[in-house]
Amino acid sequence: MPHRTVLYDAHVAMGAKIVDFAGFDMPLHYGSQLEEHHQVRRDAGMFDVSHMAVTDLKGASVRDFLRLLLANDVAKLKTPGRALYSCMLNKNGGVMDDLIVYYLTEQWFRVVSNAGTREKDLSWIKAAAQQFGGVDVIERADLAMIAVQGPNAKEKVYAALGESLRQTAGTLKPFHAVTVGELFIATTGYTGEDGFEIILPGKAATFTWQMLHEAGVKPIGLGARDTLRLEAGMNLYGSDMDETTTPLESGLAWTVALEPADRKFIGREALEKQKSAGVPRALVGLVLEDKGVLRGHQKVVCAAGSGEITSGSFAPTLECSVALARVPAAAAKEARCQVDVRGKLLNARIVKYPFVRNGKSCLT
Repeated sequence: MPHRTVLYDAHVAMGAKIVDFAGFDMPLHYGSQLEEHHQVRRDAGMFDVSHMAVTDLKGASVRDFLRLLLANDVAKLKTPGRALYSCMLNKNGGVMDDLIVYYLTEQWFRVVSNAGTREKDLSWIKAAAQQFGGVDVIERADLAMIAVQGPNAKEKVYAALGESLRQTAGTLKPFHAVTVGELFIATTGYTGEDGFEIILPGKAATFTWQMLHEAGVKPIGLGARDTLRLEAGMNLYGSDMDETTTPLESGLAWTVALEPADRKFIGREALEKQKSAGVPRALVGLVLEDKGVLRGHQKVVCAAGSGEITSGSFAPTLECSVALARVPAAAAKEARCQVDVRGKLLNARIVKYPFVRNGKSCLT
């Protein structure tokens, strides 16, 4: 039987269409996926992301442990509340998961990772921590998480949860967090828009959800969350990267810290070998020029060879179809390609992503 977040009853009361996602009963939409997408781009919307895994890592050796566990380097985190996006790799350099890690104190870091990899991640982290020593791994099943995103998101959070938040959360730079009472408020997100991700006690989630709704923040389902993140050029685990792909061939080379050279992290040797030999594939953006819709697993035909769409959809903000595709590395320098859509080759442009940021087209 699928799990349910603490907000499940609130979703049903608001008319959500419920689907199984990563083992959870989650809202796909509340009537119109298209309207929800535009709501976030133009105003503000809220997402229940309580299915995400929140894990606290504590101990005297926690920073050194994370420098071993993650491809990005937590040595960059010097200010309490600072966040870092990273991949967690296996020994072959494959992506086990992508996650955000927050530095709270020298002996306390918080990790937020994907729902679909929850059990695998925890097992991997606990095994590594046991071998490393000096680190406690604490799953925070008592917490819920609500993301409020959009150009008016922050103002509506202040209206709903108190103007006093403006003095603390309002001064945060991107990828920072602050604790205000029982609220852990971070300037992170998965939409390419401004806003907050709020981690809070599960017992307070329903009341907070209702207060946000009364302040004019509309609920948004998984359908719009996916088209928003695709327009923003953000990878989805299991589609755009997984254990068979490395960050270097998933558009995530920027999340790999190979300096300093003496830092040993899991998967480093494999990445260095791949980089030295030449990364064989690249993740690119596609914009369909013909009529149709790009979808995952469609074949991409380039002059340098064939590839495959990893994520594709109609992009409501751009009113056209876009995709992320993994293609031969040489194809990333090409201007155009073709995509096999139901046996017909359709023309597409190869572009740099993101496609949309802060409500504006990034296409040239």
